[in-house]
Amino acid sequence: MSKAPVIILGSGASAAYGIPGMPQLKDHLLGVACPKTSKPDDEAKWTEFQTKLKTTDLETALDEVRLPELLTALVVESTWDYLAPYDRKVFEQAIVDHDLFPLTKLFLHLFNSTRNDIHVVTPNYDRIAEYAADAGKLAHYTGFHYGHIRARAVNGRPRIHLGGAPARTVNIWKVHGSFDWFRDNDGVVVGLPIATRRPTNVFPVIVTPGIEKYRLTHDEPFHSIKSEADKALQGADSYLCVGYGFNDTHLQTTLVERCRGKDVPLVLLTKGVSATAKAFLASGKCGKYLAIEEAPSGARVYSREFPTGEEIAGESIWQLGEFLKLVIS
Repeated sequence: MSKAPVIILGSGASAAYGIPGMPQLKDHLLGVACPKTSKPDDEAKWTEFQTKLKTTDLETALDEVRLPELLTALVVESTWDYLAPYDRKVFEQAIVDHDLFPLTKLFLHLFNSTRNDIHVVTPNYDRIAEYAADAGKLAHYTGFHYGHIRARAVNGRPRIHLGGAPARTVNIWKVHGSFDWFRDNDGVVVGLPIATRRPTNVFPVIVTPGIEKYRLTHDEPFHSIKSEADKALQGADSYLCVGYGFNDTHLQTTLVERCRGKDVPLVLLTKGVSATAKAFLASGKCGKYLAIEEAPSGARVYSREFPTGEEIAGESIWQLGEFLKLVIS
């Protein structure tokens, strides 16, 4: 923690707050009907997609069945409509429970120093990191100006000052978009943080799984956000991954290269270490790592010294809150 890690939040970090993951989203999309105004070819393609989706995961289905623009938009809008209300529930919890987020404790600990900025990189659409910063009375920055209707910060980043000094700021690089980003009919992207439903005449700016991810992330604001995320990852002295499965090559390439080339230490906290993460850690490409997952007796810890894992009974230190109790006062 003394190295001020860049924090990588995966879907497991959101699941802790009841936000559904890809399996639940898959089930939801299987129940979405093709618009009645669709052409016969679109209806056939949607049926093909849902048939494929029944037997595989969402990313594979979207890779193998190339949907036309109308149906790609349907996937994006249906994803937003299904998941965004869960994010809103977390916000409502945060209003009354200021101790809801272990992330808040982590942020404040990292700012117990001379640093003014810390970095969070995440593929998640939700705003848990933003809420956690707010709960700690910290500024947060996502690449947009401040306010209720937020323009992109394209000519230099805005900066809040307190007493003449720059405010401590959590930079949150959301490489796949956010529930409060929308594109208008002119193609202009704005942030609308107080929207409680999907506004009319604007389109959600989130990247769903599948091959479209690699095309869309070359457009703005994704290109700029990914660039900032890469800078943060390249400059990191350590990494703290929470609920991250190492299944997104689009995001983690820089992280993997840095671990391999500079021996940067990495800590992974997750309910279950994914097969992909285990393969990466076991490959020897990460010289200093600690991976902790849930175990029947408490937690299982993996490291270079314990590559097959060692159980620690009675400790739930795979959860961020419990881990922080162990490593910070």
